[in-house]
Amino acid sequence: MIKSELRRAALAHRAALSSQEVAHRSQQLCDQLFQHFPVAEWRWLHVFLPITQRHEPDTWRIIRRIWAEKMPIRLAVPVVPADGVSLTHYELTAETLLHLNRWGIPEPAAATEVPATAFDAVLVPLLAMDRAGHRVGYGAGYYDRFLAQCRPGTQFIGLNVLNEPLPEAIADVRPTDVPLTACLSPGGVQHFGSIR
Repeated sequence: MIKSELRRAALAHRAALSSQEVAHRSQQLCDQLFQHFPVAEWRWLHVFLPITQRHEPDTWRIIRRIWAEKMPIRLAVPVVPADGVSLTHYELTAETLLHLNRWGIPEPAAATEVPATAFDAVLVPLLAMDRAGHRVGYGAGYYDRFLAQCRPGTQFIGLNVLNEPLPEAIADVRPTDVPLTACLSPGGVQHFGSIR
């Protein structure tokens, strides 16, 4: 299948989930992250903040656990700049003031900018992925451009509240698409080859 078809199907499937089911699956993803990855050893983790009305994974569960356990890791979140082309990244602390952008995504009102090369791991939003780690997002290409800027060795970990990888490959993968190194879904963790 092609991305536009997969995107449509995944959005409908995700919209049909109850808020309670999204919360339950989000907790599963959080538990898996800390069980299968050395989170406390990372220096910087990039995490997206969820659009709750779109039933995105609740990444606040991950963020609050890091803060509650006083892990030394630092967090950063994305901001869509005025040019509408590339993401910028800003540190997130418990004191960071947030506001909603025009898409309903929480963003820091003022914070320290962090370069893409700083991150040890990036939690990546997605709607679907195949068994090679290629993902379907919302289609704007923000994350592919961002991930291409990260340093070698950065882990790209997808968060999927839906299903396992697709049984067949995404038909219209482009050369600029950056594959995931792993993905968390309610059924468990999938790894997609070596870290680049």
